[in-house]
Amino acid sequence: MNLQNMLEAAPSFLWSDGSDVTGLAMTAKLFLLSVVPGLVLAMLMAIGQVYGPRPLSYLIRSVTYFFRSTPLYLQLMLIYYGLSQFDVVQLGWQNDQPFWLLFRDATFCATLALVLNTSAYVAQLLAGMMETFPCQEWIAGEAYGMSQRQIIRRLVLPATLRRGIPALNNEMVFLLHATSLASTVTLLDITGVARALYAATYSPFIPFLMAAALYLLCTFLLIFLFSRAERRWLGFIRRD
Repeated sequence: MNLQNMLEAAPSFLWSDGSDVTGLAMTAKLFLLSVVPGLVLAMLMAIGQVYGPRPLSYLIRSVTYFFRSTPLYLQLMLIYYGLSQFDVVQLGWQNDQPFWLLFRDATFCATLALVLNTSAYVAQLLAGMMETFPCQEWIAGEAYGMSQRQIIRRLVLPATLRRGIPALNNEMVFLLHATSLASTVTLLDITGVARALYAATYSPFIPFLMAAALYLLCTFLLIFLFSRAERRWLGFIRRD
């Protein structure tokens, strides 16, 4: 793969191959579509696991255990390929039902798998922090006349999210790297473009090296942003 081929492949690696979003733009799209719903779902699951009724807590623990105990690749295969085997899904496709048609979209299926997998890990992380929330602060909230919902919203959640920034940094990096599996369901993210160039040129080193460089830059950006967040919200526990 010569310099001319590298320059011709640069747009595909960065934003588009001329017909669709590819490369870095597709990876960023998958990451952004997954991170916000994943964090929101993780917070709700953590609250339900720690403060919800016992049946709900057991149900959430079972769901998180399943997604934490099985590879993300298999979860993606089950969603994208496995669901199409059911008659209700095929009937929905034949009748053009909007909900079931979503499962024919590779972007939706990849995002759904990433959201469910990420929320399971983050929920367990947040639940552990909520379980270790200082009881003195809880009692202080009750002394001010707060209800359980108010204590969770005003005391527990802010403290949990603030102290969980370093661990969330690792989870977000894992999520970024997990987007590379989207190439297995026909999406041309960074890894997908590298695989396509390898198939076209039979030169694996340069395409995958370019992909690694882009993942490296994205990881550095995430680490930088979270380090700034740590200085902003965890400055009170720094020991200089």
